Amino acid sequence: MRTFHRGVGIATLALVLVLASLAHGAEFKGGLLTPPRAAPDFALTTQDGKDFRLSRERGKVVALSFGYTFCPDVCPTTLAELAQVRTRLGADAKRFRIVFITVDPERDTPAQLRAYVNAFDRSFTGLTGLPERLAEVRKAYGVVAEKRVVAGTSANYLVDHSAFVYLVDPAGQLRLMLPFGMPIEDMVHDIKLLLQR
Repeated sequence: MRTFHRGVGIATLALVLVLASLAHGAEFKGGLLTPPRAAPDFALTTQDGKDFRLSRERGKVVALSFGYTFCPDVCPTTLAELAQVRTRLGADAKRFRIVFITVDPERDTPAQLRAYVNAFDRSFTGLTGLPERLAEVRKAYGVVAEKRVVAGTSANYLVDHSAFVYLVDPAGQLRLMLPFGMPIEDMVHDIKLLLQR
């Protein structure tokens, strides 16, 4: 599966920021967004059919991951790593929320999302919604997602997508973008720093 490690807007800026952070020995390990900006708010539906609005999550660090349940590699790896991060946070885990937003609403029904995210951690939230609403959220975060047909049939496809994890701080500011493959200990480090602010 081809996975984009870049997007447009925020995602492109993050690549520059990751390199700048490394060059200047920044305290954060991920791509720091400077200055912080309000995380684009959105309202979608959880795997349990409940309303979810990002702005209601103030007081927590929220990790936003975009993907789909039929993803063969990047998505399960990312969610497995976030489950490990949550475990390593110990008591701080109660203030850390993992949100998985589908890029494939055609196949990712609420029931499919529920089974998928629960397999990693029952505290994870899976989100879906109308295709146009999901497209608006992706655009707001600079997420790329493109369907790719496999074996010449429209029913058998993959979705190539951006692989960043976006971190929103307790004040609702979009602060960091964590690239795919970032060491778990570095993710834990950055989340703990955000929880202290």
